Amino acid sequence: MTVPVRSPRFADAREAADLAAFLGRLLHYDRAAAVRLQAGGGALAVFGRPPSFEVLAIRTVRLSGSHDFDITVSAGELLEALNTDGADEAAGVSALPAPVTGPPWAGMLPPRGGWQECRGLPGPVDLRTELADAVAEFRARDAALPEERRTRAERDLIGRDIWSRTVGDTELPLRAVHAAQSLGFLRQEPGFPVALLTTGSWLRLRTPFGSIALRSAGSGGLGTLAVTVGTV
Repeated sequence: MTVPVRSPRFADAREAADLAAFLGRLLHYDRAAAVRLQAGGGALAVFGRPPSFEVLAIRTVRLSGSHDFDITVSAGELLEALNTDGADEAAGVSALPAPVTGPPWAGMLPPRGGWQECRGLPGPVDLRTELADAVAEFRARDAALPEERRTRAERDLIGRDIWSRTVGDTELPLRAVHAAQSLGFLRQEPGFPVALLTTGSWLRLRTPFGSIALRSAGSGGLGTLAVTVGTV
C-alpha cells in the first residue's frame, strides 16, 4: 500500500479541530489506538474502536481537493500531524503517518450501502436523560456492593446488565449511546438530528458530529464502508 505524497487539507478548519478532539478521546481510552483512514469523494472518514464500548466510531471530515487512499495509522501520530490553524487553507495533515499493521477490527467495517432508517429511536434529549439515569444506576449498584464483592468482575456484570439494554423501540444497545456521548457525537445542542440506520446485521447511530456502528449479536458476514461527503 502506497501512502500518497500530497497531504490532505480540510475544507473547514473547524472540522480539523473536531477531528483532533475525536482522536484525543480515542487515545483517552487506548493510548496505542490505531485508526483506519479512507479518503475519496471529497471526504476523509476516520474509523476507531474504543475498547470500553465495543463499537466502531466514525468521524468524517470534508476535504479540499481530491484524495484517494485507504490506510491504517497510529491515532497518536495522526493527532500530532494535524494542523488546526484558524485559516481553512492551512488546516489539514502536515504529513500522513506511516501505515501500521491494522488491528482485527480494521478489516471488519460496515457494508457499503443499503442503509435504511429505523423508527423508534428517542430524540437526543431523551437519549441523554436515559444515559444519565443509567450512569446513576451503575454508581448506585456499585456503591451497594459489599466489600468482599467489590471486584472488577462484579462491576463488569453490572455494566453488562445496564449497557446491553436496548433504547426506545429499537435494537440499539445503550452502550452505543454511551459511546456517542463519550466521543463527542451526542452533544447538548438544540435541534440537531439523530437517526438510527440499519443494513443487514449492522446498526448505526448517526449524528451530525459522527456515527457509532456495531453488529447485532450472533451476526456474520463483513463488508467495507465507502466514504461519502458529510457524516458517514
